[in-house]
Amino acid sequence: MQDKQGLGLFKLTFFAIGTTLASGVFNMFSDMARNGAGTLSVLIGWAIAGIGMYSLAMCFNRLSIVRPSLKSGIFAYAKEGFGAYIGFNSAWGYWISAILSQVSFATLLFAALGQFMPLFAGGNNLASIVCASIVIWGFTFLVMGGVQEAVTINTIIVIAKIIPIFAFILFVIFLGAFDLDIFLDNFMGEDTGYSLGKQVLETTYTTVWIFTGIEGAVVISARAKSTAVSGKATTLSFLSLLILYVLISILSMGIMPRSELASLGDPAMAGLLSYVVGPFGATLINIGVIISIAGAMFSYTIVTADSAYAPALQGCFPAFLRKENQRHAPSGALLLTAAIIQVLLIIIYFQSSTYQALYTLATSAIMIPFVLSALYCLKTCFEDSRTGHRTAGFKDWFISTLGVIYGFWMLYATGISNIIISALMFAPGALFYFWARRGSHEKFFGSALDVGVFVIIMAGFVYSLVWF
Repeated sequence: MQDKQGLGLFKLTFFAIGTTLASGVFNMFSDMARNGAGTLSVLIGWAIAGIGMYSLAMCFNRLSIVRPSLKSGIFAYAKEGFGAYIGFNSAWGYWISAILSQVSFATLLFAALGQFMPLFAGGNNLASIVCASIVIWGFTFLVMGGVQEAVTINTIIVIAKIIPIFAFILFVIFLGAFDLDIFLDNFMGEDTGYSLGKQVLETTYTTVWIFTGIEGAVVISARAKSTAVSGKATTLSFLSLLILYVLISILSMGIMPRSELASLGDPAMAGLLSYVVGPFGATLINIGVIISIAGAMFSYTIVTADSAYAPALQGCFPAFLRKENQRHAPSGALLLTAAIIQVLLIIIYFQSSTYQALYTLATSAIMIPFVLSALYCLKTCFEDSRTGHRTAGFKDWFISTLGVIYGFWMLYATGISNIIISALMFAPGALFYFWARRGSHEKFFGSALDVGVFVIIMAGFVYSLVWF
């Protein structure tokens, strides 16, 4: 089904790149080194992430084609495949992840500004929180002017923020900063005391985090010219970013010893380029960080709103989140999301939370929606083959199975304790769920599976509270 007024392949691809290429690219090599990863484990981690995240991207692509009626992205997949309550938790997890991402972006944005204005040093002091609040509300009211117009602005921002990243690559290559001996010295990460397997596991949070947002074209698929276009945009953006990420990782491992990479401050790429070309390099990258994160915050203003608006349209979230203004922007979802981010920013000030801590929480929250989407893709292979409506080919089975395997790999890498703690984020969502079900006059749970999942989440919530 075509929508001539919808977003085309170019704008959707740049939207997915804009939501993905944010803060993580400027810190990934330092975060991996800080977690004990050497060159070999980083390369293995990228191989696993490349195959796994590509399979997830292809799952999104396949679902956009074989289930074109499901235009609300990963929430709709979980609901259709596993019922209302599990679908709600997928929507809730994605929404919470997007909100936490916004807060982490704000922290790193003002940490980068702190390189020019000491007033913002650290990115989580009072001046940073006040100005971050102004930025959040400013973007909220800008997007309320219309989502289509906002995506067009995002395309321009993406082009602007790619320039400093390419400059980093070119400086390192053409100035001969890459040293093969350093690259090989970093190869095994022997100074960390971690086994190779442990090092590879420690790369998972970082690789998942910097690909968070790749599903952005699917999340706003209802605004695309067609669901097939959103799937193609997801694939194109993924392949472009994977090449970029791997290249940056390899180059950085040949510039400094792993221990020095680990000690770089935020944003790490600024310190690394300063080492290569002097203070000018730090200035260039910090400008790139400011543009990149500001652009990502702008994109995520759309993503966070649509992540609440789309489920509300289907009765999964409370009805007030369906409200639109005269420009057809989801004003109810935009205002509530901004209010929640505002509260979290205040908490950040009193808790002095760091960028790394925030993105770890955001990554934990989004893993469940990713796993459920892959499981549903595999389920559709069984369903279509059984009904004969559309026979799934070998490629469909293969990418679906890989997506599921990678999903459970992410959960394994997270660790059982972190999975249990994530109940602290999912349990409060039950209040939203009961509110929505009561408003639509539907019974709370439609199956024994729903009840079982609810009990598990609440048990994890109680256990985590007692543990803390």
